[in-house]
Amino acid sequence: MKNENNWGFDTNAIRAGEYRDPATGAHNTPIYQTATFSFETSEDLTHAFKNYDDPNGPNLYTREGNPTIDMLQDKMSVLQGTESSLAMSSGMATVAAAVRLCAKSGDHVIVTDKLFVISRNFFVEECPEMGIEVTFIDMLDLDSVRSAIKPNTKALFAETITNPQMCVVDLTGLKEIASDHDLSFIVDNTYLGPYLLRPVEYGADLILDSATKYLSGHGDAVGGILCGSEEHIAKARSTMSSFGQCISPFNAWLILRGIRTLPLRMDRHSKNALALANMLKKHEKVDWIRYAGIPESYQTQLIENQFPKGCGGMLSFNIKGDPNNLHQFMNALKMVDMATSLGDVYTLAAARVDYGLIRVSVGCEDEKDILNDFSQALDAVQI
Repeated sequence: MKNENNWGFDTNAIRAGEYRDPATGAHNTPIYQTATFSFETSEDLTHAFKNYDDPNGPNLYTREGNPTIDMLQDKMSVLQGTESSLAMSSGMATVAAAVRLCAKSGDHVIVTDKLFVISRNFFVEECPEMGIEVTFIDMLDLDSVRSAIKPNTKALFAETITNPQMCVVDLTGLKEIASDHDLSFIVDNTYLGPYLLRPVEYGADLILDSATKYLSGHGDAVGGILCGSEEHIAKARSTMSSFGQCISPFNAWLILRGIRTLPLRMDRHSKNALALANMLKKHEKVDWIRYAGIPESYQTQLIENQFPKGCGGMLSFNIKGDPNNLHQFMNALKMVDMATSLGDVYTLAAARVDYGLIRVSVGCEDEKDILNDFSQALDAVQI
């Protein structure tokens, strides 16, 4: 693995984990688009069979390992500052893997009550099937988190910025609670990625990212990355094979390509989102706006400490009057795309009438073009 500890984040985003192809001299990382790997001797193949789940062993079958995937994992370990990483088929695969690592039948986990809807479905529908008890708690209230702990509690699960409500949790406070009660601390860092926040620096035991989002950055790949200790990731790798949750080499290559521009994009996302949030905050038709970059006064110091490089590209807001005004606004947009997902260079917006808000993933277009499109769409809404 190419890993210079004295390199800065931007250099590691480009170079860490990647190397000149020894077979061809190719400068760019190849896509090793193969299901299986062949060997010179039968003894070598037998050795590979015996060590199929060893990340340092020979590649046997892409379900367990592949050079393109290995380079993505090596890069993410460097960027997240963890001992090891595992690339998986989706962000949700990493959610399931993280919980299975920390809890089993008869155990209890505490989960933020403001949560990505598919993650919530996993905790509501799948965890009970596995015999895992789940309590949803407002993690902005640390006393409530403490009160929810039971003798069989094994983990806390938090999102750094909640999806889609855009609430910010106190990672230091949550880690203190986890440490006091010997709990695993699982952090979903999808909204920020390792450039804006490295949860390991706040004591997270397991960090997950939907690599589909900011890590890829171009809306063309689906994947997830789970980062943690060598012990945790070795166990996760074994169960990933059993559940068939491996990422494809092509998607791994696309995500690798995206990560090289992660710092550049995150700076632009943050800049554009702050400008849009400030414009929406002043608009007479906007009921409220939530963006970490313009926090409530009681969280100003927390956010300055946790997000010194910026607050990312995600915001939500509501429009005054009838709930159908959300649809009026959305249908009036001309440039911004109506779509789910986030972290794309394109600005994406989705009306969530069930939550009473519009969630916006602010892209990397010219700031004035984004603001102009939102302004004219608001003008079209009849309050």
